[in-house]
Amino acid sequence: MIKNYLKLLGPGLLFAGAAIGVSHLVQSTRAGADYGWGLLWALILVNIFKYPFFQFGPRYALATNKTLLEGYHKLGKLYLWMYFIINIATMFTIQTAVTIVTASLAANVFGISENLVIWSLIITFLCFLILLYGKYKLLDKIIKWIILLLTISTFIAVLIAISKNTAYLSYKPIIPQGTELIFLIAFMGWMPAPLDISIWHSLWTIEKNKNSKKVNIDIGLHDFNVGYFTTIFLGICFMGLGALVMFNSDIEFSESGSVFADQLINLYTSNLGENFYVFIAIAALTTMFSTSLTTLDASPRAMEKTSELLFPKSKKLNYLFWISSLSVGTCLIFLFLLSEMGKLVQIATVLSFITAPFYAVLNYILVTSKQMPENYKPKKFIRILSLIGIIFLSSFSIGYLIILLKL
Repeated sequence: MIKNYLKLLGPGLLFAGAAIGVSHLVQSTRAGADYGWGLLWALILVNIFKYPFFQFGPRYALATNKTLLEGYHKLGKLYLWMYFIINIATMFTIQTAVTIVTASLAANVFGISENLVIWSLIITFLCFLILLYGKYKLLDKIIKWIILLLTISTFIAVLIAISKNTAYLSYKPIIPQGTELIFLIAFMGWMPAPLDISIWHSLWTIEKNKNSKKVNIDIGLHDFNVGYFTTIFLGICFMGLGALVMFNSDIEFSESGSVFADQLINLYTSNLGENFYVFIAIAALTTMFSTSLTTLDASPRAMEKTSELLFPKSKKLNYLFWISSLSVGTCLIFLFLLSEMGKLVQIATVLSFITAPFYAVLNYILVTSKQMPENYKPKKFIRILSLIGIIFLSSFSIGYLIILLKL
């Protein structure tokens, strides 16, 4: 029964695999650790406002059998050039950031070596092999079981934490003040993921249709909803783990995602007991491995399509070229620029924040334009939510830039 149901799913779970990463394991847990349930409102609110723009990826692909990138190209080549430049500026840093956290967890779990560079190279090479030889079909199969394992292990960990917790936790909303406000903005900006993942989703939807019979709009949007609401559920779970286990623990957490990941597992096991180590370790490691795997597939897939549209005469800028470039570039950052990771991540973060309204507006224009068949266009409620979301994300980006300039 589960196996047959999972066959219907695909791009939605790949979306979940890409989204459930540092935003969940590190930021959601930190939110719970620092504020208890006080930022639950922020997690729910941002997921509501971002929902339409992520949904427009599979909606557009299912309606037109084209990716969002092809839609951007029809709106104007300038938009595609902007995406090309932004993606070049961020994809190496994002891949390095998620892989180094995965490497930290692998080192903690397996205990063979503490050298994060070696582990990062192993993880990058392993993901490269899976994607190069298995292509979309293998990725589609693997990610389903990873997400299922991740959801079960995380939920069990939360149930254990609830059973062991005796302290009262308030659900009263908290709005951080001063410099702590930047954490709230970062938390909401990366929850559940940057908006350009909607492009990845449209690419995976087209690829799914190539590998199986064409998916209709109802199944496609159901698939998306399963993936999207899984990210929300797990975001709440990780916040809950932070609130139940780490809140008021008087431990100063590292700003480094990789160090924080180590602290995370050690603190969980010290509070919940070594017998529950396996559940925490599996939940954390599968979280980050799924992100490393899906991002290594998505960025090259997006760059291949972008290159095809911008440079139609060139046949060399294909998936193999981009996945090789991303893998090699990521490894070079590990070997030579690891000390500059903080600055590189900040650049990628800023670009993700300030481009959110850009993707939101373009996605909205596409799904309400003449390119879309009338019966595939979003309903009035989703359109209204989209317009509110555009205002929200624009205010969000402007506020983030103001705070950065002041700092």
